[in-house]
Amino acid sequence: MLLQTLLRFWHRIVSSPCGMTCDEDRPGRSRGAFTIESMAQTLISLEHGQPKGRILEAVRPLRLWHLLSLDAPTVAVAWSLGFANAARVQLPAWVPVLLALVTWAVYISDRLLDAQSAFRFEQIQHLRTRHHYHWQHRRVFIALALAVACSAVWIVVSFMPSGARERNMLLALASAIYFSSVHAPTGRRRLLPKELLVAILFTLGCALPVIGRSTAISPAFVAACVFFAGLAWLNCHAIERWESMGPSCLAPRIRFAASLLTASGLLGAIALLVVDSRESALIGAGAASAALLGLLDVFRGRMTPLTLRSAADLVLLTPLVLLLR
Repeated sequence: MLLQTLLRFWHRIVSSPCGMTCDEDRPGRSRGAFTIESMAQTLISLEHGQPKGRILEAVRPLRLWHLLSLDAPTVAVAWSLGFANAARVQLPAWVPVLLALVTWAVYISDRLLDAQSAFRFEQIQHLRTRHHYHWQHRRVFIALALAVACSAVWIVVSFMPSGARERNMLLALASAIYFSSVHAPTGRRRLLPKELLVAILFTLGCALPVIGRSTAISPAFVAACVFFAGLAWLNCHAIERWESMGPSCLAPRIRFAASLLTASGLLGAIALLVVDSRESALIGAGAASAALLGLLDVFRGRMTPLTLRSAADLVLLTPLVLLLR
C-alpha cells in the first residue's frame, strides 16, 4: 500500500508541467549529470543571500543531513531505540533499518509534493531551502525514494511476521490517508492540525515495534509515548512558527510550550524514578530536548534559517545518550 501510494504521487511529480519552472529545465540550461559536486554547489547557491550578520552557522554535514531528508529517519531510529531500551525489549536489526527506510521515503515524497504544489499554485514564496533542494534534484530523489521504498517492501516480506504486518497495516493506512489529505487539492478540511497528526503518527511508528514485542505495557511507558508525541508536536509547531515569522518576531507561545513540556517532563521523570529508572531516564531525555527547543527559539535570531531548521531535529536525538549506559 505504501509503495502504491508513493508511485501514484511520484507520477504526479514527474508529469507535472510546473517542473519547467526549475533552473535545470529552463531553456538554455543544460541538464548536467548528477554528481556530489553539483549537490554541494546547489547547497552553496541556496545558502547565498541568507541574512548577513548572523553568528551561528551549522557545519555543512549538519546542513546536508537536513537537506537530504536524513534528519527524520535518524530521529525515528533514535526514538524507537529509546523506547526499546525503556521497555527492555531487544529489537531485531531489521526493525530500525525498516523504520529508517520508510521514514526516509515518506519525507522525500512529502518535500517533493510540497514543492510541486507550490509551483502549480504559484506559491513559491512558501517554499524553504529543503524544498528547492529536493525539487532541483527531483529526478535523483525520486529514484532514491523508489529504491528505498522497494527495499522497505523487501524487508517487510522477508522478515516481518504476519501478526506484525497486520498491526502495522493500520498505521500504514492511517499514514496513507493523512498523506493523501495533506497533498489533496485545497478545500478539504482536516479533523486535526497537521502538526498534531504528524506528531501522533510519527510517535506511533516509533513505538509500535516495541509495543508488539513487549509482554506487558506499563502505564509509565504509555506516559512516555504521550510525552514524546507532545515533543514531536512542539518540534513541528516551532518549525511552522519559525518559518512563517521573521527572525526578530517574538514567539512567546513556543517558549511557553517548551517550558511547560520541560517542566512536566522533569516532574514525570522524578516521579517515575522510584518505579522504573529506564522510563524515567527516557522522559528526562525528552525533557532535555524540549528545553533545547526552547533555547533555539530564544537564539533563533542569531542563526540562519537553515541552521535553525537543522538544529530543531538535532536536539531530538537525546534518547541516544541512554544507549551509552
